[in-house]
Amino acid sequence: MRILFLHKNFPAQFLHLAKFMGESLDHTVVFATGRSEEEIEGVNKHIFRDNIEPIPETHLLTQGTEVAVKTGQDAYRIALHLKEQNFVPDIIYGHSGWGPTLFMKDAFPHAKFLAYFEWFYRADSPLYKFDSSTPLRAGGIKHTRVRNTPILTDLYSCDAGFSPTEWQRYQFPNEYHDKIKVLHDGVDSGFFSPWPYGRRPLVLPRIELDLSQAKEIVTYIARGMEPIRGFPQFMKTVAILQKRRPDCHFVVCGNDRVAYGEPHPRGISYKQAALEELDLDLSRLHFTGLLPYDEYLQVLQASSAHVYLTWPFVLSWSTIEAMSCGCPLIASDTEPVRELITDGENGWLVEFFDTEAIAAKVEEVLDDPEKSRKLRTAARQTVLDKYDLAKVLPQHLAWIESFL
Repeated sequence: MRILFLHKNFPAQFLHLAKFMGESLDHTVVFATGRSEEEIEGVNKHIFRDNIEPIPETHLLTQGTEVAVKTGQDAYRIALHLKEQNFVPDIIYGHSGWGPTLFMKDAFPHAKFLAYFEWFYRADSPLYKFDSSTPLRAGGIKHTRVRNTPILTDLYSCDAGFSPTEWQRYQFPNEYHDKIKVLHDGVDSGFFSPWPYGRRPLVLPRIELDLSQAKEIVTYIARGMEPIRGFPQFMKTVAILQKRRPDCHFVVCGNDRVAYGEPHPRGISYKQAALEELDLDLSRLHFTGLLPYDEYLQVLQASSAHVYLTWPFVLSWSTIEAMSCGCPLIASDTEPVRELITDGENGWLVEFFDTEAIAAKVEEVLDDPEKSRKLRTAARQTVLDKYDLAKVLPQHLAWIESFL
């Protein structure tokens, strides 16, 4: 099989599939992306421009569409180059929304185009009604509608699509649901596994972090520090727990930036705002930045309690990876999480804005770790049953091959 992957990032959600196919002599694998970093053996990578900006005269609402079209044009240039090199894919496998997939059916009309549909922007989505302090105003409603332009183009032109969860598929228009399959990316449960000797001592020499003697470690992981992922609520929870538990340390993994949503109204980061507004003991609060996989795994294996908070948005990979490691998981009672966690069976659900309730549930877990053992085992079993790469990857391959 000849397959062309397209994704703004590399390898992102396509890591496991691209790696598996790249290792096989039965497949020729090309990956067009905006990232020059990293390589995968057996995968021939081509770079399209990722620093495109709209021209100043472009209408504010159509700037994202302009960038997507220009990105699509540059990916189309790569497609023409591949044709000159006698590479014509059987399958185009691309992430929809940023533009690189837009013109692929024009470049390769006989290839089957399978699109990864991560999110559809709906003004009536619970996402925009979740926080009453940040209502979606008229301009935001119009922008929400227009930003779907490249996604709608892919919905029309693709042969089939897939979304990683039922919740994400549900965001798309009803008339396209039959075209979108639910198929998760999969988690490597062999790598993301519990520490065999209880809770792992956390020592990360690269960032000079040694919590090997810490009795309790509460963890929080997200790409950015923003309201959509509950960072302000988590920091308020930290402030509460630090006063009650003098031996408890808190580890925050992620960058000091906004990955999703709006910036802080004061023009500062949400981390800076928390440090200014809350009474925090910084000697027991550790910000690691983004971590390589081996260090990230150590954090999960060292966790006494893992907190995951999210608005009704895309479910984070870290949640399933934490469950795979057997972390005691305290998570927000929101739609994407309820698809994964049943309260009291494989984790605990808490009200997103109720920081006292979040703190109380964390304390319950810390005070009686044996009580949570059954739930931690059930959390890992959920991953093994539904999200394990060993099961999911063959499903991806079978689905792709059904289009040949």
